[in-house]
Amino acid sequence: MSRPPTATLLLVGPDRKGLVAGVSGFLFRHHANIVHADQHADHQERVFLQRVEFELAGMDLAPAEIPKAFAPVAEGFGMQWVLRLSSDRRRAAILVSRQAHCLIDLLARWKMGELEMDLALVASNHPDHADAAGYFGVPFHHWPVTPETRAQQERRLRAELAEQDADLVILARYMQVLSPAMVQAYPQQIINIHHSFLPAFAGARPYHQAHERGVKVIGATAHYVTRDLDAGPIIEQGVVRVSHRDTVEDMIRKGRDLEKTILARAVRLHLENRVLVYGNKTVVFD
Repeated sequence: MSRPPTATLLLVGPDRKGLVAGVSGFLFRHHANIVHADQHADHQERVFLQRVEFELAGMDLAPAEIPKAFAPVAEGFGMQWVLRLSSDRRRAAILVSRQAHCLIDLLARWKMGELEMDLALVASNHPDHADAAGYFGVPFHHWPVTPETRAQQERRLRAELAEQDADLVILARYMQVLSPAMVQAYPQQIINIHHSFLPAFAGARPYHQAHERGVKVIGATAHYVTRDLDAGPIIEQGVVRVSHRDTVEDMIRKGRDLEKTILARAVRLHLENRVLVYGNKTVVFD
């Protein structure tokens, strides 16, 4: 049984008295039934964040009329806000290099309906995963990257994303650095996954370095991409314990398992409009 259509208000602004009453009062006056509400006040930053999901059935406003009607309420409290409709499915693109574990996990979850999005394309700087994308019925693009072709490849990528109306870019172990222009074109719309050894074990062989140091915990981090490499607002993280009995191969396997889970969870949270960004931090209303 499908859920009735809903809308979600996401609000960020200064912490002021009456804010919750103002938002809930607006929805009450327009006969909206609230199905989920959560909030957080960062007293150190004096910032208030709120997520309110409500049913559209029974309201005296059409969905297209809600923004104009709600704007005076938000402006009165100095809030930045966005309205998301459950009927507006995101169009996603997955970028991947040679490692396929995150890509195949996302494709499988999408096919099973766990990730409610339209998957527009898979693109890679290697040809390895054309068969996997084809199996799931997703268009695949192979655009090789060299120092000489990097700018050209990214222009082709951005053109394809624009043509496909993509509004979410998932880096499923995509081992290329995106340009500032690319990042600026998709603010808080690019999600990356990587191991959580940084900055201690940087470079191409982090698990080997971690094994040599005898680490007891390995982890994975999913975050929004910003111009600061691997330092954007964190959406989700996870850890798993390791011991002296684990070989480098064991650690790599456990790390990949964790990366799949954490990336999928971060994408789901984003699709369900449960992540609010302020500064370089997030509040996740799970």
